[in-house]
Amino acid sequence: MALHESAEMYLETIYVLAARRKSVRSVDVAEHMGYSKPSVSRAVRLLKRDGYLVTDEDGSLVLTEKGTETARRVFERHTVLTQLLKTMGVEETVAAEDACRIEHVISDQTLEAIKRFLEK
Repeated sequence: MALHESAEMYLETIYVLAARRKSVRSVDVAEHMGYSKPSVSRAVRLLKRDGYLVTDEDGSLVLTEKGTETARRVFERHTVLTQLLKTMGVEETVAAEDACRIEHVISDQTLEAIKRFLEK
């Protein structure tokens, strides 16, 4: 089942925050994304239901293997696209913002072609 863009964004955010800190809570996600706590709570509930994350005994959000793989893939797309746009002369902030939009619709074939292009 394909995830909606918003679900991918939540997973990517949890993935990025988890790389920076010991634990990630819903309030951290809300603050980072600029979303309300009820919006994050709803998304977390849906992601838990679909097997992308669990909460530990302290209430911290922990990505499952499925969630980690999905988040890693979205993050890689974001990173590669940002790098491509910067290589083309786009300002870093704009490149990151545009990559965030593109990462959810780009095909695997195109992403692989971009990665090969950037390796040259």
